[in-house]
Amino acid sequence: MTVAQCAAGFCFIMTTVQVVSTTIARYRCPERKTPLAAPADAPPVSIVRPVCGLENYAEETLGSSFHLDYPDYEVLFCAARADDPVLPLLKRLIDANPGVPARILIGDDWINANPKLNNVAKGWHAAAHDWIVMADSNVLMPGDYLQRLLAAWRPDTGLVCSTPIGSHPDGFWADVECGFLNSLQARWQYAAEAIGLGFAQGKTMLWRRDILESAGGITALGAEIAEDAAATKLVRRKGLRVRLVDSPFEQPLGRRKLSEVWSRQTRWARLRRVTFPMFFLPEILSGSLLSLLAGAYAAWANGYDPILAGLLVWVIWLAAEVQLALSAGWRFTWTSPFAWMIRDLMLPLIFVSALAADDFVWRGNEMDVKESKQT
Repeated sequence: MTVAQCAAGFCFIMTTVQVVSTTIARYRCPERKTPLAAPADAPPVSIVRPVCGLENYAEETLGSSFHLDYPDYEVLFCAARADDPVLPLLKRLIDANPGVPARILIGDDWINANPKLNNVAKGWHAAAHDWIVMADSNVLMPGDYLQRLLAAWRPDTGLVCSTPIGSHPDGFWADVECGFLNSLQARWQYAAEAIGLGFAQGKTMLWRRDILESAGGITALGAEIAEDAAATKLVRRKGLRVRLVDSPFEQPLGRRKLSEVWSRQTRWARLRRVTFPMFFLPEILSGSLLSLLAGAYAAWANGYDPILAGLLVWVIWLAAEVQLALSAGWRFTWTSPFAWMIRDLMLPLIFVSALAADDFVWRGNEMDVKESKQT
């Protein structure tokens, strides 16, 4: 087999994977127009939300905790420090919504080098109910948030999660981040789940208390530097599955700078490299760039116009993502194709950066991806 034939085969396979994976995500992520009603036997739920500082759209995302169309739930906000600048906002929201049981818990329980896990631990211990949701502070909860999580639970389920869907971007680099979160990362997670390889996502995690407690409790999530990686492995060891909610929940982005997008994506890539190395390695193939170049080379080697061939490959990849974004109701404007192009150009650089270093900074905390053991 010649190099040109290998290039053509690679281009065909990866383009097929692109089309199939976007089709799977389209099926799992239809745009929701009618909210789910709470079931008659809806179990009480505890929502644990770690907070750290004031983020874009903080009032909207944290305030959404109080407007769920669900009969019985509590909200536990966890802050590591008593002087956290988000606390006045939380107190105002709690005072304005007396009908929803809510508390602020302050303190830090050391489990491992992950500040989020150390912060959320006290919420887990204080939760009054057996169904517990851990939800990041920047998740925008729709009214049927809890119904949709519980609807995804099956007898073989150990954990239900939602990938973050970028929304409300302000500026081009926020559009690029939407491209990373939505039609790339969310798509691949739904494709992986479809073949039985569901991965946890720390943005939203619905636990049944007995499952995590039987594995050692909240401290068991300190076995990895990333709590969602530890959760994935814990659930799989029990012979259970990680499932994703249909139609995932929004993360409003607001303004983003290139440096912020780069920092976030390289951090996640380094974490994936350490926690799931065999799944990290194929990420170099996940964007359109290599397929475009392979298709162009194959065309050139066979006497055809390489520019036209490369453009055709890119149009096919682009069309698949456009259809996904439109059918799911995700962010799509005339700038989106350009944002996705920049994203795909960034992917090889992010991959190399993930291989080249272990350290990163998260919310002012200097961390190392190899700091994965409990102390």
